[in-house]
Parts: sequence; C-alpha cells; structure tokens
Amino acid sequence: MTENVDVVVIGAGAAGLMCAAEAGKRGRSVRLLDHGKKAGRKIIISGGGRCNFTNMYAEPANYLSQNPHFCKSALAQYTQWDFIAMVDKHGIAYHEKTLGQLFCDDSAHQIVDMLLKECDDAGVKVQLRTEILGVEKLDNGFLVKTSQGELACTSLVVACGGLSMPKLGATPLGYQIAEQFGLNVLPTRAGLVPFTLQPEQKEVLAELSGVSVDSYATAKDGTGFKEALLFTHRGLSGPAVLQVSSYWQPGEAVTFDLSPQESLIDWLLEQAKTQPQLTLKNALARKFPKSMVEAWIKLHQLPNPAIGQLSNKLREQLNTVLHQWQVIPSGTEGYRTAEVTLGGVDTNGLSSKTMAAKNVDGLYFIGEVVDVTGWLGGFNFQWAWSSGWLAGQYA
Repeated sequence: MTENVDVVVIGAGAAGLMCAAEAGKRGRSVRLLDHGKKAGRKIIISGGGRCNFTNMYAEPANYLSQNPHFCKSALAQYTQWDFIAMVDKHGIAYHEKTLGQLFCDDSAHQIVDMLLKECDDAGVKVQLRTEILGVEKLDNGFLVKTSQGELACTSLVVACGGLSMPKLGATPLGYQIAEQFGLNVLPTRAGLVPFTLQPEQKEVLAELSGVSVDSYATAKDGTGFKEALLFTHRGLSGPAVLQVSSYWQPGEAVTFDLSPQESLIDWLLEQAKTQPQLTLKNALARKFPKSMVEAWIKLHQLPNPAIGQLSNKLREQLNTVLHQWQVIPSGTEGYRTAEVTLGGVDTNGLSSKTMAAKNVDGLYFIGEVVDVTGWLGGFNFQWAWSSGWLAGQYA
C-alpha cells in the first residue's frame, strides 16, 4: 500500500534535517528517510565530536563551485547568524576556536538533538534504517520505493550527501537520482583531504609523523592558506593542507612557506652577529622541531656550516627549501578521509532562489550533493543549513 505525504527528504544529515524541519513548519506533512541507524552521523563525528557548526565569517568567497555566484542567494537568505540564533534558542553553549570557527562547548550530539527537536515540533516523521530502492515520476509528484514500503509525494528533496567518509554510509544515490531526471553531474573528487607523498619524500618525512609547524600553503592557481601543516606517516595533513587540497589537481605542485611570519635568512644573519660559530642545524632547531631540521637537511642534502659562514648560494637554497618548498603530491588519501566531495549536481540545472531543479517540478537538491564546497572551518555546515532552509521554504 502506498502512503501519501507532501514531502519526502532523502538523507537525515545536516541539510536534510534542516529542510525537513522548515517544510514541516509550513504545515507540510514530511517524511525524512535515511538508511543509517542514526540521524546526523557526520555531524556527530565532526570537530572532534564537538561540531564546528558554522563560521562567523561565512561568505560566498569561502566556497568552490563551477558557478561561484550560485551559493550567494542561500547564504544571504539564511546566514550564520540565523543558525547561531537557533543554537542560542536551544541553550547550547559554544565558543570560537580560531578564525571564526564556532564549536559546541560540550558535544556535537547537541546539534543533532536540536535539529531532531525542531523536526519533532514541526511534525516531521523521521524514518531510519530505510533503503531507497527507486524513485519514479508521477503526474503530480514522485513515487519513492523503499525497503519499508512506498511513499507518494508532491515534493522530493535529495539531501543524501557526497562520497566522502564511506564508513558513515556515503553512496552515490544523490547523483544517480539527478542523472535519472536529466540533470548534469559534474565529476567528483575528494576535498579537504590529506596529501600522500612520492616514495623518496615519504621515506624521509615519515619520521616526522605528528610534527606540526606554521605554514602558508599555495596552490598552482595562487589560492593560499596560512594555517598549520602536519606531517603524517603517509604524507601531509593539517588545516593548511586540507584547505589547499580542494584547489589542487593531480600532477600540480603545492608551495609551502614554512616561516610565513618572518624571513629566515634575515633571522639567521641576525643570529650570526652574536653567535657566528653556531651551526646551521643548531640555529634552525631554535625555530623548528629538531627532528624536522634533521629531516630537512637530509631531504635537501644541505651542508651544516657555521651560520657566520653562510654562502650566498646556501642562503638562496635555504630560502627556496624553507620559504618556497615545492611538493608534487603523489595523490590524496581519497574519500576515506576526505571531509567533503567536490563537484556533484551541476548548479546550472538548479534555481539558486529555491534549490529546485529547473526542469523537474517538485525536485530539490541540497547540501553536499550539489556542486558547492566550502572551506574547512564550519563553512560546509553553513551551506547545509542555508541550502536546507531555502528548499524548506518551497518544498
């Protein structure tokens, strides 16, 4: 027997929860479906379990998309301040960590509980452990076939995310539904993801696993991020790397300035005035972890003279390997550890004012499944809230 509802939302993640609650507030009968055991699984593990739920400085410039203007409408209609107001309304304590990033003081579960409460208050029925077996177009809506029976609806919202973090149940379902209804899907790849290194670099730098240093990472297109660089046993990670990875293409170099605050050559010359006999290795160890200095000298085959005797050639070499260290990653760690999926449903097929498909009445796409990807630091959650809220006003 087919059950009739106004709206079916596929995916009980950040965008789906927000959309379902908003549609319910308009008096629509809403069914929120997810194949997992829990709603908001990605929210729960985010931010080390404290959920970096938005960023105070969120604006369109913080997002990647083939159409950089597409996200403007949603972000303007439902801002970070609107979501913060909801967090305040529910009495959730939070703090700014760095760079406008807001985290729960206590637990990410509070954000999920808040959204579920909003859904419950709006009369939304959340149905978990429900597989989507197929979707068909009806004259006045859609037929959604699930492992728990069939649902007929006038509006169908696809909020089932991208391909990142497959352990949390990520699938290509959203892209498949888009293609089924004639929407273009742009090529996808892992974003906000650690780099892996070429064997010769990996062998030397693996000894630095766990070491973190300040850096300024720059992609080939000139986009740069001044944040921490973390060495891992596989390659490079940390905020600077995750950020720049979204702008990187295979085969391209990424440039790292390992002393973005000051010129190391000038600093060494100053040190040489008072301690000319100090070796280069011991001098650099005052600025960087000792293990990193040793690895650097080995990796770049640097001599170790007294700093009072630095040749012009060595100064230039040091300037290059410390301020303009170029790395051509062998790849990334892929969707397994990626925080987001780049690419996805082509925004040219969607209305930026409603998130609806232009050529299919009643079909909406929101959140990560769409070709809009934010920077690290709460921006992707804000896109989920904004796009979900917007679709919820029309679905």
